[in-house]
Amino acid sequence: MAQGYVRAADLPQVIPVFPLDGVMLLPRGQLPLNIFEPRYLNMVDDAMAGDRIIGMIQPSGGPRRLPSLSPVGCAGRITSFAETSDGRYLITLTGCSRFRVQGELPVQTPYRQVRAQFAPYESDLVAPPAGEGNLDRENLLEALRAYLETRGLDIDWDTAETAPPEALVNSLAMALPFEPPEKQALLEAPDLDGRAAVLTALMRIDAAGDGDGDMGSIQ
Repeated sequence: MAQGYVRAADLPQVIPVFPLDGVMLLPRGQLPLNIFEPRYLNMVDDAMAGDRIIGMIQPSGGPRRLPSLSPVGCAGRITSFAETSDGRYLITLTGCSRFRVQGELPVQTPYRQVRAQFAPYESDLVAPPAGEGNLDRENLLEALRAYLETRGLDIDWDTAETAPPEALVNSLAMALPFEPPEKQALLEAPDLDGRAAVLTALMRIDAAGDGDGDMGSIQ
């Protein structure tokens, strides 16, 4: 059960959205955000005064000031909040459920709001079993090793080898620096097995190329 929500109908029909290129939230994933723009500070204030729900969504083109929105995003609940001395908000969103955008509302708020359809993704509200399920962990980790070697990156392999399937797949999908269309493909994969298959394919494709990532580590 995601953040206490049992059915799609339990989630609000209208939600504020935070369009952010290359950033993705998935159900039960945790996304730390540093909020400093006035319109999004306003959004967080309003969310904290209400149900704490914010929809993360990727822009899909159009004018920079008001880009089109991707058809699918993921709603998260603010599960941690801190204010810095210079007025920024440090929040963590914990993913609840994906949603389909039914339409954008004409609003007076400085941030954008959409009518969200959660029903197609009601299964997101139910955590998958803790067992391996159909995840081919060996194949996934083999692709991950090649991907990281190509980019000069490293991870905690003990964690990767023992993490529950959903935590492993979703954390990699959220953290690895894929292009926005690839992030969207991972988000829109129908289920965990589908997402794992897309993730494995993307890592293998990238490893087969030249790789242009910076040296570092994935947290």
